[in-house]
Amino acid sequence: MSITGAIVLLSVTWFMVFFCVLPVRFKSQAEAGVIVPGTPASAPSDPQLKRKFWITTAISLPIWAAICAVVLWGGLSVYSLDVFNVLGDQKGVNAFAN
Repeated sequence: MSITGAIVLLSVTWFMVFFCVLPVRFKSQAEAGVIVPGTPASAPSDPQLKRKFWITTAISLPIWAAICAVVLWGGLSVYSLDVFNVLGDQKGVNAFAN
């Protein structure tokens, strides 16, 4: 895995976790009882984005490290997931293995 690949994997993992963390402890302006003029009632009253950024980072870094370890280990491949032999025979896939 290249450095660019690792950075892309980290950003994808971080944003996936971020979108899962965003609705946690969400309270709309309608639920809070204070609606700011010009905003919808469903807008967050206190988004706590800085706190959610740190929570996202704390969750996504171990997930990213685990995915990187699996990729660098090389023991899993697409053929490991091919239970029904859809991809065909594995011979000749990696000519440098032997």
